[in-house]
Amino acid sequence: MLFQVFAAVVLAATPLPIADAGKVTWTVQPANASAVDGRRWIERILDPGQQVTEHLAVRNLGTTSAVFALSAADGYLTATGRFNMLSSDKKSTDGGTWIDVQNTITVAPNETRILPFTITVPAGATPGDHPAGIAASVLSSSGTVQIESRVGFRVMLRASGTAQASLAAQGVKARYERSWNPLRSGAIHVTYTVANIGNVRADARASVSVSELFGAHRRDGGAAAGELLPGGNRAADGRIRGVWGLGPVRTTVLLTPAVLGEAGGERRSSRRPPK
Repeated sequence: MLFQVFAAVVLAATPLPIADAGKVTWTVQPANASAVDGRRWIERILDPGQQVTEHLAVRNLGTTSAVFALSAADGYLTATGRFNMLSSDKKSTDGGTWIDVQNTITVAPNETRILPFTITVPAGATPGDHPAGIAASVLSSSGTVQIESRVGFRVMLRASGTAQASLAAQGVKARYERSWNPLRSGAIHVTYTVANIGNVRADARASVSVSELFGAHRRDGGAAAGELLPGGNRAADGRIRGVWGLGPVRTTVLLTPAVLGEAGGERRSSRRPPK
């Protein structure tokens, strides 16, 4: 589930309904034509030029009728790894533009309304992931500032074709940390940025190793950066202990993308050494 409170002077092509967001509570979930279907989000693999119909359900949990604005926008991951979609004052250029949904919907207290929306993949869509989000919003005012409150979910769209899972370690820096005890070994602290240079979203796994005159040391890092969308990046680090630092020291970062597939599953992919 996606939730965002966006505070700004909102300039939208379609005026958003004004409401007291503090008194309106609602949910938005994927659905079929008749009911909520239990999916956390919608995930589809589609061919360029293909059009499909999906459904969403808006439930008003409040005690008064409410008018919600409906919108779709490009999706992205925040610096903390949470999924979000572009705010209404920003223009979408990718997956968000593939979704067509009606502008508003009125929902009575304790009522659930189900409505369809269409996804149309452009004929020239490039293979890979084109993340988007869809949400129901209300707007409230505080002086000259308007606060957009919205609830929605991911719409993970993948255009068919060759899926390329590829990660790169960028800006790798290694620093030797001496022990306070001169008779004990120190550690190598490695910092780097994990970048998704492929065309599908992936969970980044890392292994950091150090070799020196006294042998090799290895640290397997599990999830180095978590989920990364194509073109996304996130800082990561590793610390390898037991290093004496006498003579040449070689540090290697090896990244393995676990491809995230339909329904949030994952598929292991071939490893790519860092550049």
